[in-house]
Amino acid sequence: MGLILSLTLNPAIDRNVTVDKLVFEDRAYILSTVEAAGGRGINASGVVHSFKGKTLAIAVSGGRNGKRLEEFLLKSGFPVELVRIKNEIRVNMTIVDRQGLAVKLNEVGPEVSLSELARVERAVKARLPGSQWLMICGSTPPGVPPDFYARLIRLAQMYKVRTLVDTDGEPLQAALDAKPTAVAPNQQEAERLLGRVLLTRTHFLEAAERIRAMGAESVVLSLGARGAVGALPGGSLVEVVPPRVDVLSPIGSGDALAAAFAWSMSQRNDFSDALRWGVAAGTASARLPGVTLANLVQTRDVYQRVEVRGV
Repeated sequence: MGLILSLTLNPAIDRNVTVDKLVFEDRAYILSTVEAAGGRGINASGVVHSFKGKTLAIAVSGGRNGKRLEEFLLKSGFPVELVRIKNEIRVNMTIVDRQGLAVKLNEVGPEVSLSELARVERAVKARLPGSQWLMICGSTPPGVPPDFYARLIRLAQMYKVRTLVDTDGEPLQAALDAKPTAVAPNQQEAERLLGRVLLTRTHFLEAAERIRAMGAESVVLSLGARGAVGALPGGSLVEVVPPRVDVLSPIGSGDALAAAFAWSMSQRNDFSDALRWGVAAGTASARLPGVTLANLVQTRDVYQRVEVRGV
């Protein structure tokens, strides 16, 4: 199995707060506070590593928060390559109650200079030989051109490395022009991309088809507790439906879905089975507290109960 490379251009210290209840105009009591290294690509590499896959996480790091990020990553168990920048990386806060209701508050992130971006691009390029997938994950901080991810996709294509893009807004629109192997928006990201509300099964299927028509070879549309809809390279569609589970925290489930999908594809599984693994990983992660992402054993237990439906 080849290397799965991840890029996190806008990492964070994730402060995860668990409270007894989340309600308006009433007090909530903090039950626990935990901090960890955050970022979609970092989370994705963590999942791939826990699945016994080969991974390397590339991320930027700067300021005091960057030093704390590095301390957390030293304990992660998977290799990390950090590109140091001048400005302080962000702190994000997630508040989750015991019923699984969550509020996520993200800082925008640090200004990144063009020279710093050039060093990121060189770091990615140096690792592409021998890689099988490049996962480009998360938001872009201020100062990053909207087409930066698209440039990385074209760079990966030169090395015949497959790409999965998990981002939002203008970077996602520009990435589609570069024809990535796969994009993995969630429902809200797809709604912003398409400029419409998605409510029904028909809406979800149409959305996956429209996004594929915008340039992606395949689409993984994550729908939370509803599972996912996939648009396959050949033109067909598939629905993947998870079992009902007790949700403790849905935060990070989309990262687990994208990572498990790429991991399964790297095992030479077909698209539908890879999406089944992805939905299983997202569902298994939602059963865990805080931003704890499921490992292979926890995911395999759910995988057996995930249903794949052709459309």
